[in-house]
Amino acid sequence: MTYISYLLRQVAWSLISILQLMMLVRAIMSWFPQTQGGRLHQALVFFTEPIIMPFRALLGRIPALRGFPLDLSFLLAYMVLILLETML
Repeated sequence: MTYISYLLRQVAWSLISILQLMMLVRAIMSWFPQTQGGRLHQALVFFTEPIIMPFRALLGRIPALRGFPLDLSFLLAYMVLILLETML
């Protein structure tokens, strides 16, 4: 049972690390408008948006944050991934 739990923990850690990398690449690509709409950008949005969307909906309920220039939902989702990775 110990080997199975170790293996599951390693797989979860790897998936979280890959998601973090994808989110980082997506953030960097957002600085370059010419990269948006490309296949890589669409793939990154496809895989990362389900993680960011709940945080965006949650923060959208706070009126003071609606006009905030930074995407805090992205930062919050990234921090939660770091927290999960640390817990593993």
